[in-house]
Amino acid sequence: MPLRNKIRSHALPNRTSPQSRSTPPVTDSPWGPARLALTAFFAVDGFLFATWVVRIPDVRSQVSASHSALGLALLCLSIGAVLTMPVVGRLCLRYGSRVVTVGSLALLSLAVPLPAHAHSVPALGGVLLLFGAGYGGANVAMNSAAVDLVAQLRRPVMPSFHAGYSLGGLLGAGVGGLLADTLSASWALALGGLSGLAVTAAAGVVLLRSPDAPQVTPEHSEPGHGASRTLPHTKLLVVMLGLTALCTAYGEGAIADWTTLHLTDDVHASAGTAATGYAAYAFAMTSGRVGGTWLSIRLGQTRLMLLGGLAAAAGMLLAALAPSVPLAIGGFVLAGLGLANLFPLAIAQAGAAGGPQGVALASTLGYGGMLIGPVMIGFLADAAGLPLALTTVAVTATAAAFLPLTVRRR
Repeated sequence: MPLRNKIRSHALPNRTSPQSRSTPPVTDSPWGPARLALTAFFAVDGFLFATWVVRIPDVRSQVSASHSALGLALLCLSIGAVLTMPVVGRLCLRYGSRVVTVGSLALLSLAVPLPAHAHSVPALGGVLLLFGAGYGGANVAMNSAAVDLVAQLRRPVMPSFHAGYSLGGLLGAGVGGLLADTLSASWALALGGLSGLAVTAAAGVVLLRSPDAPQVTPEHSEPGHGASRTLPHTKLLVVMLGLTALCTAYGEGAIADWTTLHLTDDVHASAGTAATGYAAYAFAMTSGRVGGTWLSIRLGQTRLMLLGGLAAAAGMLLAALAPSVPLAIGGFVLAGLGLANLFPLAIAQAGAAGGPQGVALASTLGYGGMLIGPVMIGFLADAAGLPLALTTVAVTATAAAFLPLTVRRR
């Protein structure tokens, strides 16, 4: 996709520029085919990841992994994602984010069934590298396409796309919980992958046939160097937003990877109840993101991120230390509501400032939280117990609450 005129996204609603006034008029309705198809991609991404998450206990038993060994295997998923993200940012600039979105989701769908066929920790780590490549590529490409569409629609609708991700996660966790006792992990993951390919094909046709949204390019560029070379203070702004995403992704990754194990091993819930606990968290996050656009307008993005981070910190302390299943699940619900809009708003602002490469940089830093999280939680769990390890999420959520204040000042 060729570079167009610079466009300022309403992810930063209190700032205006001449470029924003020259944005081409919106030719699509607020819920036109492109937005619906892109939301479907976010949903299938969440569905596939949740399909894997609820089967982590089965795969752990299959490969006979300790907490720390499982943490190292999960680290490979994050490594695959982080290594892929910068490359995908450049591919989006060259070929267009929509084409790369379709290819990345196809790769992810093909990789989902593979962990069920691993019978050792090294083999599991190897297939999770491929899984992570598809997952990381899809997230950069989808968010880049979403930033372009947000700028075209001129509304802060980024949380609605991530609501689709959470809704897909809720559906994947719910179906996984229902089938946990009746369907093997290999069959469940294979059916999940086939479903992902079907949705990717259908939504891909719609997305690629829809008129392109003008591509957002960096807000500030050095004279004589073109739009792809941003000023240092813009890069610093993107890095700070990436650190906000990192702290948020640390919490999301910890909850995704360790919720079911915490509920079964520490709170003594059944496998079905543990899957329901993750589904409750996913439902809370979905609800928070559905209302994210309205909350962003009413409260302002910085205030929403501050309140969300503090709520997530309180929820994780309750989830990690609660002695009963209902209280633990209630903590995960509060954490889901708090974390809901932190990551999408951070990525949206990074994309508005830096275009696809800003999305890639912030996403790489963000998913670095998922790289750090599995190892940190795994080793802390072996050393001091999983409940204490999960309290570190409260610390990172608090940091995510206050980092946007610094970003706003800059």
